Amino acid sequence: MNALSRVLLIASFSLVPMAAAHAADVYRFTHEIPIGGEGGWDYLSVEPASHRLFVSHASRVVVIDTRKDAIVGEIADTPGVHGVAPAPELGLGFVSNGRADNVSIVELATLKTVGHVATGKNPDAILYEPERREVYAFNGHGQSVTVFAAAGGKVVATIPLGGKPEFAQADGGRVFVNLEDKNEVAVIATATHAVIARWPIAPDEEASGMAIDHEHHRLFLGCGNARLLVLDSTDGRVVASLPAGAGIDAAAFDPGTQLAFVSNGHDGTVTVVHEDSPERFAVVQTLPTQRSARTLAVDPVSHKLYLAAALFHPAEAGRRPAMIAGSMKVLVYSLVPAR
Repeated sequence: MNALSRVLLIASFSLVPMAAAHAADVYRFTHEIPIGGEGGWDYLSVEPASHRLFVSHASRVVVIDTRKDAIVGEIADTPGVHGVAPAPELGLGFVSNGRADNVSIVELATLKTVGHVATGKNPDAILYEPERREVYAFNGHGQSVTVFAAAGGKVVATIPLGGKPEFAQADGGRVFVNLEDKNEVAVIATATHAVIARWPIAPDEEASGMAIDHEHHRLFLGCGNARLLVLDSTDGRVVASLPAGAGIDAAAFDPGTQLAFVSNGHDGTVTVVHEDSPERFAVVQTLPTQRSARTLAVDPVSHKLYLAAALFHPAEAGRRPAMIAGSMKVLVYSLVPAR
């Protein structure tokens, strides 16, 4: 055996424990963080540099230190809050207030609100676009996007979408947003603030959550027909469609583990998908959580998975079940070796 062959053989054996270790790693429940209070919730978002998790809750945002998994503060006066978009390089965060038709501008260091920006009706998903340092507030009832400068809050564009926006991501001078009622992804050019493409997602439908793999240009869409759809973010090509669960609301992607997640609130599960390559994806775990755990976030530093959930009274005929006051919590799951 020559020297080159020996090197190749050693390299091949060195990859086996890494692959085996990855295959053996699974998510398991570790603990919960009580939130309490009354009212519902929507998006969760992680700001990894400051080790903070932002949890929307009725008319406030609960802030959690992800190193201790303990509540360290809150952002007050956010009526009908949906989401938080941190801009750590500016020291600011932006909160979409659905019932107030505005966005709060918040100092991240103090969690104090320092201004508001008027939007269209019912701003829902919210996104900070770092290349142009602009904020995109997606108006659910207004079927539009309000775009404003992160520094100063000046509105620079209102973009009609022609459909109900759900979550969004940005990559390479473009912003992608799910139009849930149109079964398509709208593509916005950040330089012109115009919709430049519409990508159909059929036969999948009603996409809500969206996550992105920036390195490989892959979009992950959690769809209402219990599928996780993968698109190429350069051209809208369908790369894969995988089985998931019922009641999908949110999606997340961890570049460190190459794992994508969708939270299935009706089933009380999370579908975990591994990106084997940019063209190959596989469901590697169906993680039991709790019915109602429909939104989630992943911390790319610790790889912990966070889901908001609560308990509900039995449903009355023709009405939504009421939440049991004080029962809201954040469920925490960690990546551990399989038993």
